[in-house]
Amino acid sequence: MQKNMVMGRINWDDLRFFLEVARTRTASAASRRLGVDYTTVSRRIRSLEQSLGALLFEKSRSAGFVLTSEGQRLLGHVESLEGTLQVACEQVSGSTGGLAGHLRIGCTEAFGSCFVTAQMSHFLDHYPNISVDILPVPHFISLSRREADIAITLERPERGPYVCSRLCDYRLRLYATPGYLANHAPIRSRDDLAGHAFVTYVEDLAFSFKLLYLNDLLPGAHSRLRSTSVVAQYHAALEGRALAILPCFLAGPDPRLQAVLPDEVEVMRQFWMYYSEDLRKLKRVTLVAEYLRACAELNRGLLLGESTEMAYLPSL
Repeated sequence: MQKNMVMGRINWDDLRFFLEVARTRTASAASRRLGVDYTTVSRRIRSLEQSLGALLFEKSRSAGFVLTSEGQRLLGHVESLEGTLQVACEQVSGSTGGLAGHLRIGCTEAFGSCFVTAQMSHFLDHYPNISVDILPVPHFISLSRREADIAITLERPERGPYVCSRLCDYRLRLYATPGYLANHAPIRSRDDLAGHAFVTYVEDLAFSFKLLYLNDLLPGAHSRLRSTSVVAQYHAALEGRALAILPCFLAGPDPRLQAVLPDEVEVMRQFWMYYSEDLRKLKRVTLVAEYLRACAELNRGLLLGESTEMAYLPSL
């Protein structure tokens, strides 16, 4: 293939297609994110490869579109261009009427559904030109594949070019309905739990070892109903047929549930928030990160199970 690149022959919009395929590894997923059909994505990638005179992807049945060494080199440059363009657009829009743009927040299921979504709805009242996608999912979000701009997870990333900080601590307790407690053997101490049923995680499908707290707290606990979703466990507990260890911010405000042995059975965990280093200059990203940190500090009591009321920042 021809190795000399003629800058004037590159369709710069093809680089956007290249980024999505590199991040999703399939033309079909890239097509959905770009709002075009599969053939358009494939055609744009071929066009870019012809313009550059280089093979950017190798196709694999198991791994999809895999970047070649040339593709890896191009990815770094294109991501740098993307970051520069985002900063430029934000600065221009900011000078003509306030912050604008779009971002995605990937977070754990319960925290994203019950806390982040509620808090961000208030944030958007103050920034009408910003739009936000919230992805509350029971698995890790990949920032390297640009599945989100900000991630909130149970574990601190071990490596990567990230701006990372500990967002907050939160507490989990054992919960049951009053009906369950009235119709089953009394629970006066931890030893009394041996004869009770629990709802918990599917152990081999848990996305983090930090979710496997039941075996540590109550070895040999009886569980016939398991789910990868903490929200599903919460709804199962509401049926009054089993106990469940749930985040206090999820179960505490619900009067249909009550904490069981709150001074004896509790778990402490942390949420970590991070975003890619190349987004540090994007004001909307740093603003949202600062806002969520302030919201978490304001709601420390709720997150630790010391309060059942959610609080909101009075102003930004």
